Amino acid sequence: MRREANAVPACGPAIHDWAIVLAGGEGSRLQSLTTTANGMSVPKQFCSFHGGPSLLHAALERAANATTRERTSVVLASHHRRWWEHLHLGLADDNIVVQPFSRGTAYGILLPLLQILHRDPNATLLVLPSDHYVRAEDVLAASLKQALARAREHDEIILLGMEPEEADPELGYIVVDGEPGRAIQSVKQFVEKPIAAHARALIERGGLWNSFIFAANGAALLEVFEARTPDAVAELRGIIEQSPDRQVRDRRIAGLYETLVPLDFSRDILEHASGKLGAMTVPRCGWSDLGTPRRIADVLERRELKSAQRSAVAPHARGFLDLAARHAQLQVAR
Repeated sequence: MRREANAVPACGPAIHDWAIVLAGGEGSRLQSLTTTANGMSVPKQFCSFHGGPSLLHAALERAANATTRERTSVVLASHHRRWWEHLHLGLADDNIVVQPFSRGTAYGILLPLLQILHRDPNATLLVLPSDHYVRAEDVLAASLKQALARAREHDEIILLGMEPEEADPELGYIVVDGEPGRAIQSVKQFVEKPIAAHARALIERGGLWNSFIFAANGAALLEVFEARTPDAVAELRGIIEQSPDRQVRDRRIAGLYETLVPLDFSRDILEHASGKLGAMTVPRCGWSDLGTPRRIADVLERRELKSAQRSAVAPHARGFLDLAARHAQLQVAR
C-alpha cells in the first residue's frame, strides 16, 4: 500500500498547496447496498461506482490534480484496516494518517492539519471527502484550483457550494448573503436536509448544495480550531512536535484520542466561525455524495447510465464492491 516517504518538491507555482482526503467515514446510510453476502458492510469509499476505481482512489486523483501527489494526505480509520491495508494509494508513508478511534470529523481534520503544518508552516489546504461522484471532473477541478488560489491570499475558509440541480431534501445547503455573481459570497447559515419545499425556497434565494469541500490557509484554519478546542490543539501539536519516532507518536496520539469528546466539524467548528467563511459556487458538474440508495439511483437513472449498461457490470469490478451493480441487483430482487 505504501511507498517510501518522498521529499516535498521545492519548486512550482503553488509549492505550499496541500490536499487532505477524508476517508474514515462509515457510510451507514448506504449499508443496504454495501453489505456483502456474509453480512459485512464495506465503507463506501472502498467501493467503486460502475466498475471504475474505488471512490477513495478517485478522490485521491482529484486531490493530486489540484495540488500534487507528494502534497496529498489521506486520513484513514484504524478499524477499517482490512479495507485499506493492501490498497496501493500511491502516497508517501508520512502522508497516510491513521486515526486510532473515531472522534468526529473535527479531529479527522485537525490531526492531518497539524501534521502538515509541522512539515510546512506556510501550507494552504484543500479538504475533500473521499466518497463523492463527479461526472465532469474538469469543471470541479477548475473550482478547486480557484479556491486554493483564493485561500493563499486571504484568511477565509472557502466552502465550495455546488450549484443545485434539483431541490434535494437529502443534502445540506449553504445559504449565502451577498451580491449574485460575486466570486466569493459570505455565508449566512447552514441548513441540513430541509424538506423539499424548503429546499426549493433556499435555491430560489441562491442557496447552494453543501459539498463539504473547502480550502483554507492552514494557519487561519488552525485559529478556528484553537478558538473551539484549544486544549486538544495544544496537546496534539505537542505530541507531533516532540515525537519524531512514528510509533511513539502514534501511541501518544491514541492515548490522547481516548480522552477526546467527539466534535463535528460543521456543527462545532464552522458554525462558530461565520465571520471567516466564504462560499464559492461550483457550476453544475454532475456531483453527488452518493449518500443514500436514492442518490445512487438518481445518478444512474437521470444523469448517467442505461439499464443495459448496468446489467453488464460485475458486482466486484476491479476487486471493489460496485455500487451501481449492487443497486441493479437489488432492483431485480424486488
